[in-house]
Amino acid sequence: MRKITKEIINKSIEDLTKEALSIRQDTAKKLIERKVKPEKNSNTIKILKKRLAVLLTIVRQKELTKESE
Repeated sequence: MRKITKEIINKSIEDLTKEALSIRQDTAKKLIERKVKPEKNSNTIKILKKRLAVLLTIVRQKELTKESE
């Protein structure tokens, strides 16, 4: 997860919000697909949610540092 956060920190806020939107859409799709056809790897939704949480946390940190300047 540390590699991912290092990559995310270097992105702009706009890119991060776009990525968060796509992760939300992927999560919604996977939740629906899980009801119809269960996957062998049920951990994918959990991984997507964790990545979304990291993204939103970094976006908020960047917003707060921008406001304080």
